[in-house]
Amino acid sequence: MSTQSRVVGAGLLFVFIFLSGFWLSSTGKPYNVAASTLHKLLGVGAAVLLVVTMVRTNQATRLGGLTTIAGVVTGLFFLSLIATGGLLMIDRQMPVVVARLHHVAPYLTVLSSAAALFLL
Repeated sequence: MSTQSRVVGAGLLFVFIFLSGFWLSSTGKPYNVAASTLHKLLGVGAAVLLVVTMVRTNQATRLGGLTTIAGVVTGLFFLSLIATGGLLMIDRQMPVVVARLHHVAPYLTVLSSAAALFLL
């Protein structure tokens, strides 16, 4: 699989992550199991695809410092999404800041992912 097809695949995964997230939030608590599972699997798939792309590119040609930083920042955003998403799945009421972070972080993740992939 070429880097270009991985970039297209990551872009499509992000589109489906957003769509499933909007679908999930429209169902309300308790969250729909099918929507929740799909949303989580798409997120994990996107993260794995980006890591594989970065690692394979690094094996072919050494990544520069800026590309590495963009990859680490993207990874941190993915971790924040996993943490806040997990907290939102709990039946108890979470502070509003958790939901706000989970609503803002996807856009930051897409931007940092795009920057990391552009720098490849």
